[in-house]
Amino acid sequence: MPGTPTHTPPVPDAQSCLHAEGPRLSPLVWGAWRSREGEETGTPAKLARFLDGCLQLGISSFDHADIYGDYGAEALFGQALKEWGGKRSALQLVTKCDIALLSPQRPGHVVKHYNTCGDHIIASVEQSLRNLGTDYIDLLLLHRPDPLMNPDNTADALDRLLRSGVIRHIGVSNHNPSQVRLLQSRLGRPLVTNQIEFSVTSLAPLFDGTLDQALELRMRPMAWSPLGGGGLFTGATEQARRTLAALEAVGAEMGIGDPGTVALAWLMRHPSRPVPVLGTTRLDRVRTYMQAAQLKMQRQHWFQILEASQGHEVP
Repeated sequence: MPGTPTHTPPVPDAQSCLHAEGPRLSPLVWGAWRSREGEETGTPAKLARFLDGCLQLGISSFDHADIYGDYGAEALFGQALKEWGGKRSALQLVTKCDIALLSPQRPGHVVKHYNTCGDHIIASVEQSLRNLGTDYIDLLLLHRPDPLMNPDNTADALDRLLRSGVIRHIGVSNHNPSQVRLLQSRLGRPLVTNQIEFSVTSLAPLFDGTLDQALELRMRPMAWSPLGGGGLFTGATEQARRTLAALEAVGAEMGIGDPGTVALAWLMRHPSRPVPVLGTTRLDRVRTYMQAAQLKMQRQHWFQILEASQGHEVP
């Protein structure tokens, strides 16, 4: 099977595509991690209204994982989809598998672990399809790198799922460049994204080769916790205080009063064009953050914020 491409990968055909082979996602993605806890999202009826509100704002892509909400968030979303009653084709559903949590929902688990065995991946996808009430998933991600992964077995399962049509595209999450290369070397189709932790206070992907690889493969990354998990706004660390001050200063010059929107614009300014995955369960925050998709941050503003986060100027 083909390995890592030696030719130049084709350019994605539209700004919203993760990869030349797809899929096409909305400029920002809503993440369902906290959906069961949210005041506006905690019941099927509320989540259906929230979903409709997201669509009206231009967010049509929704990020899940089998483990979210103690293995309950996918089912809640599936119930909300029934309440909503719109066309499945209007949405892009992303989900993940391979983390196995200690949970009353999984009494057979005696230790938290990862499982990229082919049979487990296929069973996880089948369960996600039932939970979400759909017959296909737009994008399946391997949630965490598994040190016991047999790449041939894992890739065979992923290729089988792709051929069957129950998943349309595949990617990874939290994988480093060598882990991406290894899995890609066994696959018949390209990995279309790596969903990574990246924000104004989580800078590692800028320097560890992750974003360089995304540019090399023309594979847009997705960014989880794009606002630093909320810690950016609590002032709990010196880094957060410095960075927030810089965001406010740059925002004042850009005419943007919300520092979170500026933080998202900073992230999206990177040439790999990361797609932020929002964790908020408040529709008013989603509405505010959507402004980031229309902003183009100046180079010196970007470096001003980077300097504040690092606590020193660039070399």
